[in-house]
Amino acid sequence: MTDRYAVIGNPVAHSKSPFIHAEFARQTGQDIVYERILAPLEGFRSAVQDFSAEGGKGLNVTVPFKLEAFQIANQRGLRAEEAEAVNTLKFEGATIYGDNTDGIGLSRDIQANLGCHLAGRDILLMGAGGAAQGALGRLLDAGPARVVIANRTVDKAERLAQRFRAARSLAAEALSASGYAELSGQQFDIVVNSTSASLDDTVLDLPDGLFARDSLAYDMMYGKGMTPFLEMALAQGAGRCADGLGMLVEQAAESFFIWRGVRPQTGQVIEALKAR
Repeated sequence: MTDRYAVIGNPVAHSKSPFIHAEFARQTGQDIVYERILAPLEGFRSAVQDFSAEGGKGLNVTVPFKLEAFQIANQRGLRAEEAEAVNTLKFEGATIYGDNTDGIGLSRDIQANLGCHLAGRDILLMGAGGAAQGALGRLLDAGPARVVIANRTVDKAERLAQRFRAARSLAAEALSASGYAELSGQQFDIVVNSTSASLDDTVLDLPDGLFARDSLAYDMMYGKGMTPFLEMALAQGAGRCADGLGMLVEQAAESFFIWRGVRPQTGQVIEALKAR
C-alpha cells in the first residue's frame, strides 16, 4: 500500500512541501502520497491523532504547532530535545517519534547552497519561537564568533540564550540576547529572520547599520518574493539576500531520510521550485 504523509499547520495552503516530497519520491522510487492538513488552532493534537489512526506514517509540522508537536512526541531525537520544538513526526505503532530538521536545513542551505560559511561569523538570529529554537543549535555547531538572539520580548530571547549557554557551556559573549533597539551600533555578517513578520508583511523595527559589508540577509519565509525584511536589508547595505526556499527543501530532505531511510538530492528540486 502507498504510505501516507502530510504537512500540518495553520495556515498551510501556501506550503510547497507536497511538490517537494513528490519530487523526492520520484527521484528515489519511494511509493508515497503527501498532502496538506489545515489543523484548527485549538485542534492540533486531535488532527495528529486522527491522521495516525487512519494509517498516516509521518507529518511535517509548520507554524504555529512546533512547540505543541514537541509535547505530543513520546520519543524524541537529540535535535528535538535541544530545540524543545519538533517539525517532523514519525508514527510506528504506539511510538510518536519527534525530530527537528529546521536547523540542519538552514545550515545546509546557507553553507552548501549559498556558499556562505558560518564559522567565525557574527550572526543575528531574530525571533525566539519554534523556528529559532530549531535553528540555534545547528548555527552554534558551525562555530560562529558569536550569536545574538533578538526578540520583541527580550525575556523570551534571554531564556533561550540561557538554556543553550548552560547546555553547551558557552560564555555570554558567544551567545547573548537583545531587544531590537539595543542592537544599535552593532554589525553582523549574517542576519536571519525567523519571526512570523513576513507572513503578514509586517516591517520589523530594526536600527540602521546592522548589516556588515558583504553580509547575508536570510528570511526563513519563502514564496513571498522580496519581503519587507529583505527590502530593508538591501536598503541598509546587505551584500546579498535569500529567502527560505532552500532551507525548506533541505529540511524536507532530512525529514524524508528519517521517514524512508533514503537521502534525496536537493539541487534539482530547489531549481524546479524557482522555475515554478
